Amino acid sequence: MIGVDTNVLVRHLTQDDPAQSRAATRFFAARTADDPAYISLVALVETVWVLRRAYGIEAVAVARVIRGLLSVREVVVPAPDVVRRAVDDAEQAGTDLADALIAHLAVAAGADGTVTFDRRAAELPAMRLLPIG
Repeated sequence: MIGVDTNVLVRHLTQDDPAQSRAATRFFAARTADDPAYISLVALVETVWVLRRAYGIEAVAVARVIRGLLSVREVVVPAPDVVRRAVDDAEQAGTDLADALIAHLAVAAGADGTVTFDRRAAELPAMRLLPIG
């Protein structure tokens, strides 16, 4: 298994730089179930941010990309069931994947939920607003 930095994953997904995209695609094509690519949660969240903010890709399309990464044996993402639930909740609540992932990882670790000052994130099932004052 070999880890993948955000820039390699983004080049593969966007195909926006001829040389780097070709190298990234060759790298992913060479992965197998016995020698998969490891995409950390940090790289996953950064990739979502880059695709949404820098490339303007719609949330629904990004969610499809994440689900696709979770469905192949040549890619390993930690806590895939937690990530799937976070993607579903982010999509339904219209929130960022990062917020949904924070909430779901806390629950998976045994927390009762996550407090936030972000009203939009508080729409997630595992988040609640922290009262001020």
